Parts: sequence; C-alpha cells; structure tokens
Amino acid sequence: MHHVAIIGSGPAALTAAIYTARAGLKPVLFASSVTPGGELMNTTEVENFPGFPEGIQGPDLMAKIQEQAEKFGTEVRYEDVEELRLDGDEKVIVTADGTEHSAHAIIFATGSAYRKLGIADEDRLSGHGVSWCATCDGFFFRDKVIAVVGGGDSAMEEATFLTRFASKVYVIHRRDSLRASKIMQQRALDNEKIEFVWNSEVSALHGDDALTGVTLTDTVTGDTRQLDLDGLFIAIGNDPRTHLVHDKLELTSGGTIAVDGRSSRTSVAGVFAAGDVIDPTYRQAITAAASGTVAALDAEHYLADLAG
Repeated sequence: MHHVAIIGSGPAALTAAIYTARAGLKPVLFASSVTPGGELMNTTEVENFPGFPEGIQGPDLMAKIQEQAEKFGTEVRYEDVEELRLDGDEKVIVTADGTEHSAHAIIFATGSAYRKLGIADEDRLSGHGVSWCATCDGFFFRDKVIAVVGGGDSAMEEATFLTRFASKVYVIHRRDSLRASKIMQQRALDNEKIEFVWNSEVSALHGDDALTGVTLTDTVTGDTRQLDLDGLFIAIGNDPRTHLVHDKLELTSGGTIAVDGRSSRTSVAGVFAAGDVIDPTYRQAITAAASGTVAALDAEHYLADLAG
C-alpha cells in the first residue's frame, strides 16, 4: 500500500512528486511506457521557465525535474495505467500487465494529447509526412516544402523551428488573425521562409506511401485549391487526457477535471488533479508545476487527516 500514487510524468506530476517525497510520503509515479515527460519532451528552447535565463531544451528541463524528484525518494515506474478503482479509502491502480497497486491518495496529472484534424488518411499518413512533433521529425524534411496548421504559440514555435530544415514553411490558419502571443507572432512573421495562408483549412490529404499535398478549403468562400507539400505538421491544440476517469470523476463542460475552487480536490475524496487535466486556459509548464505543488499539499493534508 502506497501513501500516494501519481499518474503522469510532466511538470505537474513531477513537481507533485518532489513535494510529496520531501514530505516523507514515498510517492510512486506511473509514467507512460511510451512517451514519458509530457509535452515539454517535444519542445525545443524553453525561455520562460524561471531559473534558466539562457533558456533550456524541453527534454533537459524534464530530466532535471525528474532527477530532483528521484533524489528525494520518488519511485518512477514506466508503466501504462489501464484502469482506476477510486471507491473507498483504498484506491486501486491497474497497470497494463494486470498488476494492481493500492494507494491512500492519487494525484492525477496525465496532461493533454495532440488534437487531430479528423480527416481521412490522417492516421494512415502519420509518420509518412504527417506529424505532430517538429522536434521529433523536423530533421527528415531538410530542404523540403512543409506546412504547419494552427494559429497559437505552439504553431508559431513549430513553424519557426522547422525553418532550420525546410526550404519553405507555410502556416495554414482558418482565420485571418493569430491567437499566438505577440512575440511568437512577430518571430514567425519576420521569418522569410514562412508564408501565411489565411482563412484556410486542410480538408483532404494526398499521397499513397507518403504525403504529396493537401486540399485547402477557403473558410470564407468555400473555394478549394491544391497545395503541394512534403510534410504537414499539425498544431491545433490539445485535449486533456481524462479517459481513465470518465464516469469516475466530475468533469467540466470543457472536458477537464472539475476541482474545488483553487484546490486540486476532485469530486472523489482522496483523488487530486493537477496540470493540463484541470487547466484549459493557461497550459504553461510553470502553471502546471504550481498546480502539482497544490495537489501535493492537498494530498499531504488529506493523508494527515486520515491518520487522525
């Protein structure tokens, strides 16, 4: 029986691990067996995390936070959680191999997943010209013509990063203005390799063994046209990873886990949530880390009350 189990491996989960470990709670953290580390593993230069004035690579930042968590006694397991049983004082975590782990408290911090376009051939061409990760796949598009779909900070960062490799980068956005922060917009607008395609959405993908182009539909007139491409990077947002707690925890209308005010307390006693699974608005590494702190302190207080 564990005092506290943490599900997730991003800034929220690992910060919760640091705090609970320092409190002597000996947390066990279940990280994914496939993609541990959260979204920052797909981020290049992180310039806005306090303490790194020269910036730091996303994977390096996550490695340092995990090292800190393990230093204080966090047990990290690279296992996928398949099921949660949250009724009663004893919570049960079932991993992919069928092993059951019990804990008095759970901190749920599974982050969010890349959003797809939802069109034909998207999955078929994934890894064959269609990608959601510029840092993972950008190298393969050296001197190629590629496009990024989206209008937020992530899309601008992806587009700017991809100019290191590609000969041309289109940014396809369904509106005529961007949602990205001013500094990220300006970097992209000032880059001579980037061309913006406004009021357009990708309505079809083309290519047999690899992507050869897309069909664009004008969101104002409905007209269509072809755009030849070697690669397409999709950066249109994320959805909270809450599938494990559907019908177990109360969710908001936006699909995030509902919590009590500024706390991390969910609708089930002893279950706490942190990071992108409760935050549809800010979704920054630093706010996720702060959220993990709140969850750890809430769990610590809950366990102290249980001990009586």
